[in-house]
Amino acid sequence: MADITRRFGWRHLRSAPTAHIRHHKRGRLAHDGTGLSFWYRSLSAALSEVPVNDRELAMAFHARTSDFQDVTVQATVTYRISDPAEAAARLDFSVDPDTGAWRGAPLEQIATLLTETAQQHTLDVLARTPLATALVDGVAAVRERVAAGLAAEPRLPATGIDVVAVRVVAIRPEAEVERALRTPAREQIQQEADRATYERRAVAVERERTIAENELASQIELARREEQLVEQRGTNARREAEEGAAADGVRVEAEAARTVRLAGAEAEAARAVGAARAAAQAAWLRAHGEVEAATLHALAATRLAENLPHIDSLTLSPDVLTGLLSKLGRPEAGA
Repeated sequence: MADITRRFGWRHLRSAPTAHIRHHKRGRLAHDGTGLSFWYRSLSAALSEVPVNDRELAMAFHARTSDFQDVTVQATVTYRISDPAEAAARLDFSVDPDTGAWRGAPLEQIATLLTETAQQHTLDVLARTPLATALVDGVAAVRERVAAGLAAEPRLPATGIDVVAVRVVAIRPEAEVERALRTPAREQIQQEADRATYERRAVAVERERTIAENELASQIELARREEQLVEQRGTNARREAEEGAAADGVRVEAEAARTVRLAGAEAEAARAVGAARAAAQAAWLRAHGEVEAATLHALAATRLAENLPHIDSLTLSPDVLTGLLSKLGRPEAGA
């Protein structure tokens, strides 16, 4: 909407670059163009403001497919007014010279024209298409048909309107039908998920079985090695016992031989000692046999005296001394 200001009974209009202004003064065209700025009197001015920028028109309407299923079509049409003079001549784009507001609703008229035209071509396409096909290929078919229909509509160029683009956003069935259509896909997805779960569980079971087999094989190998260790320990113990027995035998034999040798040496020594003692005894006997009896008595007394306890002093009476001397075969002391 253009900006209008008041100054001393005059009005000043300043339009946007995307708005086409047509100013008629007393039936004659005084100003015509976009982005205009001028002074005018409200009592003698007739103003029209036509937007020339691209405008988006969103539309949604219901249709029925060939199998009698209701669907909702969401589409967007982009249009622009390429001939403002034709549009201002066919539609009411006049504005209030005091406020700059449209007196009518020209954009709503254009929206109604475009929506009804697009709906007509959409219904024509979907009425010959079953629901499943409409949901799969209906968007492209409806878009092409609506674009072709709007391009061939004679009222649009006569009104100075060009259709820039047509977009069909979605074709959706009723909520219950959509849920019913989603059910097979959901079931299939659930089956795929269940199969993936089962496969994952099978893989997990297989891995657990492999782990259990590896553990069992490890235990078997460990038991086998323990058996070998026990056998080796037994062999080592037997070998150690045999070696010990052999060593003990050698040691016993050595001890026995040593004992025998010692016994022989002791016997030989005893024989030598015996022989020496016998020889000494014989010599002693021979020596004593050759001496007189008195000498033997004196030696016996001497030997006896050697074995007697120590005597510091001894007092003999004359009688004892005389008897002793007589036994020894000596003359008395006074003789």
